[in-house]
Amino acid sequence: MVDANVAIAAVTAAMAKLRRTYTDRLPVEIAELTALAEGLTGSEAERPKLEALHQRLHKLAGSGGTFGYALLSTHSRSLEHQAQGWLAGSLASAEDESLRDFAVNVAALINTLSEYSSAENVALPAHASMRTDVGMVLQVWLVEDDILLGKELARQLEPFGFEVRLFTRIRDAESAAAEESRQPDILIMDVLFAEESEDSTEVLTARPVLNSLGCPLIFVSSQGGFPSRVRAARLGAEGYFLKPLDVPRLVERLEYVVERRRASPQRVLIVDDDVSLAEHFRLVLCGAGMEVEVLSQLEKIIDRVSGFRPELILMDMHMPKYSGADLAGVIRQHDNWIGLPIVYLSSETNFDKQVLALSHGADDFLTKPIPDAHLIAAVRVRVDRSRQLADQITKDSLTGLLKHASIKEAAEVEVLRSQRSETAVTFAMIDIDHFKTVNDTHGHAVGDLVIKSIATLLRQRLRKSDLIGRYGGEEFLAVLPGCDIEFARQVLEDIRTRFAALQFLNEGQSFNCSLSAGLACSIENPEADSAELIILADRALYAAKRSGRNRIKLSPPEK
Repeated sequence: MVDANVAIAAVTAAMAKLRRTYTDRLPVEIAELTALAEGLTGSEAERPKLEALHQRLHKLAGSGGTFGYALLSTHSRSLEHQAQGWLAGSLASAEDESLRDFAVNVAALINTLSEYSSAENVALPAHASMRTDVGMVLQVWLVEDDILLGKELARQLEPFGFEVRLFTRIRDAESAAAEESRQPDILIMDVLFAEESEDSTEVLTARPVLNSLGCPLIFVSSQGGFPSRVRAARLGAEGYFLKPLDVPRLVERLEYVVERRRASPQRVLIVDDDVSLAEHFRLVLCGAGMEVEVLSQLEKIIDRVSGFRPELILMDMHMPKYSGADLAGVIRQHDNWIGLPIVYLSSETNFDKQVLALSHGADDFLTKPIPDAHLIAAVRVRVDRSRQLADQITKDSLTGLLKHASIKEAAEVEVLRSQRSETAVTFAMIDIDHFKTVNDTHGHAVGDLVIKSIATLLRQRLRKSDLIGRYGGEEFLAVLPGCDIEFARQVLEDIRTRFAALQFLNEGQSFNCSLSAGLACSIENPEADSAELIILADRALYAAKRSGRNRIKLSPPEK
C-alpha cells in the first residue's frame, strides 16, 4: 500500500503543477481570444478568424471545469455556440452590434477566473493490488464458528495455493488486521456474522469492520433467501455460497476474484489536440492504475494504435483538420480494430450531434468537463466489458483457458519471439491420467470439476507471462517463455504433486486423480517451429504415460 500511496502522491503533485500552468496561461489565452474577437465583421474574409475563435472557445468549454473554472466553461460554451451559429450560415447575417457584444463577452471571460474551485478531484484506485509473485501463497481469512468445518475447508483449499487462517468472530479478524502487517487477500465469512438482524438499516453497521480489511469479500451461509443475499450485496460481497460448500465452485470464484485483481493495467489512448487537458486525463487514469498514452499528431493514429494496442480510445470530437468521426472511420477500415471501443470525450452538448457522431464509428459519448471519478469509472467498465467479450471469443467456457486455436496461435508467436531474442521457450503437454474412468465412474459433471481444478492449478502456479490452453478434452498445452526445460520440470512437478493431493467427492465417495506431462524446449530444438515443439512435447507426454503415468518426461524422452 506504501507504493500505491507514493504513486498517488506523485500523480497529485503532477496534476497540481499542471493546474498552476493552466491557470497562469488563462489571462494570456483570454487576451488573445479578445484580440481575435475585436474588429470582427460580417465579411466572409473573417471566416478563418471566427473558425479559430470557435475552436479555442471549444477547448475552454471542455477544459475550464476540469481545472476548477466551472463558470469559464459555461460562458465559453455559450460563446462557442454563438460562433458556431454564424459559421453554419452566412457571416453577412451577423449584425455589427451582435459582433461587438460577442467581443465584449469574450473579454469578460477574464471575470470568470475569480470563481475557482480548488477541491482536489483525484480518485484513488478502486482496490489495492494483489500480490502476484510466482508461487505466492494467497492468504484467505475465514470467519467461521464451526471449527471442524473451517479446518476441513482450509485443508481442501491448501493445494490450490490458498493459506487459510481461521477466526471464530469477525472482531478477531479485525483486531488481527490492525495488529499485523500481513493483510488477508480474501475474506470468507458467514453473512450472519455481519448482521443478525433483518433490519436493513442495521446491516450497514458492519461495513466499517469489513472495509478496514480492504480485501474482496465472499459470503457463505446456510440461508439462500433473498434478504440474506441482499444483505451480502449491501456489504459488497463478490460471491455467495450455500452450505454445505461446493469447494470446487468456491475455488473457481476465488480464482476469478484473484485474476480480476491481478489483471494487467487497462490500456487507454487519448486523442485530443488540447495538450493540457489530455495530460490531465492521462494523470487521472494513471492514478487509477491504467496505462495511458496521448496522441496529438493525428496522422499517426494507426501507427500508435498498432504499437500501443489500446483497449479503449478516448477521442475529442472537434479537432483542427480532422474530426473525431474522421479518425474513427479510418480506424474502422482496419480489420484488427473493428471491435476496438472508441468513446468521444467532447464538450459538444447538442444531443442530435452526439447521436450523429456515434453513427460514425464510435461506441459512446462522454461530455466535458467530466469529474475525475466519473471518467475513471466510465473507462474501467468499458474496458472490463471489452475484455469479457474477448474472453468469450478466445477462451474455453469450462476452464477459462485459451481455446485450441488460440493457444496454437499464441504458441507460434512465442516461438518466433524466442528465436528473435535468442531466449528459451518451453512447451508442456499435460494430460489427466485415466480420465475416462473418472467420467464412467462418477459422471461427466464430476469430470468437469476435475478439469476445472487442474485448470485453476495451472493458472495459479504458472506465471502471468505463461500461456495456457485447453488443447483437447482433458489435455492442456502450456507455453512458458524465457523458461528452460529444467525450470519447467520443477514447476510442473509442483503442479503434479498438488493435483495428486486434491480430494474429489461424489455421493460420499472420495477419490484422487493424477496427471502426466511432456516437455520440449527450443534450446534443445533451435530449428523447431511451434508445431514441431508441440509434437515433441506430445511424444514426451506419451512416454510418461507408457512408463506408469503420474510423472513428467522431457523431450527427447528419457530412457
